[in-house]
Amino acid sequence: MNDAYHALISGQRNGFMPALQRAGLRGLSWGYRLAVSLRNLAFDRGWKHVHRVAIPVVSVGNLTTGGTGKTPCVEYIAHFYREMDLQVALLSRGYGSEVGRNDEAMVLEENLPDVPHLQNPDRVQLAQTAVEELESDVLVLDDAFQHRRLHRDLDVVLIDATNPWGHGYLLPRGLLREPIGSLKRADAVIITRCDLVSPEVLQTIRKTVTRIKLVPISEATHKPANWRNTGGNELAVEALRDRPVAGFCGLGNPEAFRRTLVMLGLNVIAWRVYPDHHAYSRDDIEELRGWARQLPTDAVVVTTQKDLVKIRLDRLGERDLWALRIAMKLTSGQEALEELLRKAVKQNPLAV
Repeated sequence: MNDAYHALISGQRNGFMPALQRAGLRGLSWGYRLAVSLRNLAFDRGWKHVHRVAIPVVSVGNLTTGGTGKTPCVEYIAHFYREMDLQVALLSRGYGSEVGRNDEAMVLEENLPDVPHLQNPDRVQLAQTAVEELESDVLVLDDAFQHRRLHRDLDVVLIDATNPWGHGYLLPRGLLREPIGSLKRADAVIITRCDLVSPEVLQTIRKTVTRIKLVPISEATHKPANWRNTGGNELAVEALRDRPVAGFCGLGNPEAFRRTLVMLGLNVIAWRVYPDHHAYSRDDIEELRGWARQLPTDAVVVTTQKDLVKIRLDRLGERDLWALRIAMKLTSGQEALEELLRKAVKQNPLAV
């Protein structure tokens, strides 16, 4: 989603025409709400079949489109289970993977080389494959809160503190994939990017969640771990502070990445945004090279790990290119969340 769309639905664009466009989008969101409500009702009433597999299933998802930090969370949970010496398999739909592995898959494969990652819209079939062919002990579903066909033993929902409720509207007027009340299906909530908002904002989010359902609530930050390039070289987070920096990304929440760069004390002199899950073409690369050549000679270009795994270059326009590797750190509620993760794998649902 581009900046113009975000500016429209967030109310940043003023005037008669933007107001008229928002009214039209709101009308469309009513139809979307009806479709989502009917689908959820079908699962709630048992009209749609929920499939079970013989091993525990843990889902990581959210209520909104765009980035809430699911990939670092999936990585955290997979590491947790690997430390318990369990065989883990990651299952995802694979948005943007029509021509190969998508960006999340490539990042997870780079950071979790011993964890297989299967992609297919039919995650029921993937689950059966992971059980029968990979002999997995536990399945972790990526971006699966809305994927209700597969039974899960734990539903973890992420809420981005910088934009918790998707501007307050369902798609396409806002960014909500389903109503906030759907949190009643959650078993645990993690509020992400907590360091980017005030304590008052966090408290308001917590109150909203607890009004819907009393569940364990954890708070997390997505802390930069280091800078990495495609050659496998790494730099400390502080290494680029004395150089002018140009940043670009193709994320659902590009502003969060820009804020992170600023909070690191970087001198961001140029900024460019692409749509979420953007597949960089040859023209895009040439455009980025031309953009980079206009920068000062001592400048460095930075991006996210999700973008770098698709570009696979060490330099752009004779400027060094580095990606910021992000890791999730729980700042509160870690013990409660990990206890839920342990309980989930002690359960033994029967296969249908």
